[in-house]
Amino acid sequence: MYNSLKENISYLKNLTSSSADFTVRSLQLSNNTECAVFTTEGMSDKQELAITVINPLLSRKYNVTGEELFDYIFNTVLSSGEVNEIKTFDEVINLSMSGFAILAVDGSKRMLAIGAQGYSFRGITEPESELVQRGSREGFTEALRVNMTLIRRRMKNPSLVFETSTLGEESNTEICICFLKDKATPSSVQEVRNRLKACDIKVLLGSGYLVPYLEDSGKNEIFTGVGITERPDTLCGKLIEGRIGIIVDGTPSVLVIPHLFVENFQSVDDYSNRPYFATIVRVLKYISYLVSVLFPGLYIAFVTFHPEYFPSVLLKNIQESIDHTPLPPLLEVLMIDFVYEIMREAGLRLPKVLGHAVSIVGALVIGDCAISAGLIGAPTLMAVAVAAICSYVIPDLYPQITVLRLSFILMGGILGVWGIVMLSTVVLIFMCSKSTLGVIFVTPVSPFSKKNMRDVFVRLGWKKLSQYNMNVQNLKGGSMYEE
Repeated sequence: MYNSLKENISYLKNLTSSSADFTVRSLQLSNNTECAVFTTEGMSDKQELAITVINPLLSRKYNVTGEELFDYIFNTVLSSGEVNEIKTFDEVINLSMSGFAILAVDGSKRMLAIGAQGYSFRGITEPESELVQRGSREGFTEALRVNMTLIRRRMKNPSLVFETSTLGEESNTEICICFLKDKATPSSVQEVRNRLKACDIKVLLGSGYLVPYLEDSGKNEIFTGVGITERPDTLCGKLIEGRIGIIVDGTPSVLVIPHLFVENFQSVDDYSNRPYFATIVRVLKYISYLVSVLFPGLYIAFVTFHPEYFPSVLLKNIQESIDHTPLPPLLEVLMIDFVYEIMREAGLRLPKVLGHAVSIVGALVIGDCAISAGLIGAPTLMAVAVAAICSYVIPDLYPQITVLRLSFILMGGILGVWGIVMLSTVVLIFMCSKSTLGVIFVTPVSPFSKKNMRDVFVRLGWKKLSQYNMNVQNLKGGSMYEE
């Protein structure tokens, strides 16, 4: 920085190309010393700025100049709760665009960053992707500091640590790593820090951008060891288990690492309801997952290669359906699945006011009219429809379900049941060999531990669950709980 205020202002204006939202408020103190306040329009609270910065500056009498005046203002004048000294223009740009007010005094090579953030953001609402019947209705929002507050409200624990930094060479997006220092392993926390530091991404606009950099292999695999949640209570539960959360400014989705396969079938409601009901619901989720992935492929395999396994009455109806449709069973299932995915994407992207129209058109196109015209057989449509409905039960796994269902359809239509068996074996081997931060993806199913299965398929009561402290430190050894 320069000693001259005019040179500092000129340099910053050139650096920002005199952007319309970069504002400069010039002030003259009582001893005729010039100073200026730099802000970014819409990012700072003007009332807070006037009360904590401008009014105190103009109401004092000064007898010193230069660096002494700067120290006097820093230590005595400003009434803001957050005041930091900065010495580079990069810090000026980054902090001013984060909502801080920057104070520059003529005759000093230093500046002050004053906390006066006041940008607008979406209010705290219930996350639509993780609805619950019982439990909190609060979800993460786009503001990083608000999300940190939501976590702190639920975890009044001095061991809860927040570490902030910036990522993205062009966007300079602020991120925050949160963990419990007495639960998370230091090696895992350091590994996450190293992976984020090595991230060479140019622009960071969402938490999903970081997932490939946090994976052990770094490849675009089907399953991921990095979870996503929009619920503060869910994240706090993971932190207690020793997980690490990563909050990205500008997105309500918080990353959780490591993430296990069985956690896709768990929800907050499971721990609010009675154990027997939670167990039934959880078993239904596992069954729905298998049906959504395997049912269309098995249907094609049996229709094409093993029709003798069908009961005679059902076989007669299926054969009549195939005889009255122009396409073979494999192409018929692929076409229905393709049209279904198109209708789903259309319903997801269209405005809500047009959503009902898409549903009506979809019911007519894929349903009654297609069957009446002889383009699609009723049994084939039923197989794909059942699989589609079951995929809604596990929304977190929908991308994986879509890819696997298409793969099993192709293998079932080409190689029959043996193709289904071979592909299932490959998927299981891949899942069992995948790990994140040294934690096996399918823990505690493999390596198997009977004691640790009490919250996988069957959810035991809280009196038994609370006897053990869940800790991710033992996951590396195949144990999910520590007595």
